[in-house]
Amino acid sequence: QMRLVESGGGLVQAGGSLRLSCAASGGTFSSYAMGWFRQVPGKEREFVAAISRRGVSTYYADSVQGRFTISRDNAKNTVYLQMNRLKPEDTALYYCAAQRYGTGAVESKPYDYWGQGTQVTVSS
Repeated sequence: QMRLVESGGGLVQAGGSLRLSCAASGGTFSSYAMGWFRQVPGKEREFVAAISRRGVSTYYADSVQGRFTISRDNAKNTVYLQMNRLKPEDTALYYCAAQRYGTGAVESKPYDYWGQGTQVTVSS
């Protein structure tokens, strides 16, 4: 049973940056593709970014392409989301997710484990 714990969220002004971290435990981290999703109350969970097991391939939503960067450190069992040039519409609860033996999916269904989320609020 893999456990995922997100951190790094907070309140930031538009144009600012944040780096989210997701620490994994209880599984072989390098066996999992990892993803970041976000959700606003009343809306469906939305794909943000994903990364393959060795970090060779990355995928981004159009809305964050060029502003966000996903990366991972398999030695530290951690995946990161560097968020630059933040906009008020990036405000959401951000979740990381793990997909066992996956390649990095853009849908939420293939993911096996989810964290509890970290709140990101961008003020205008």
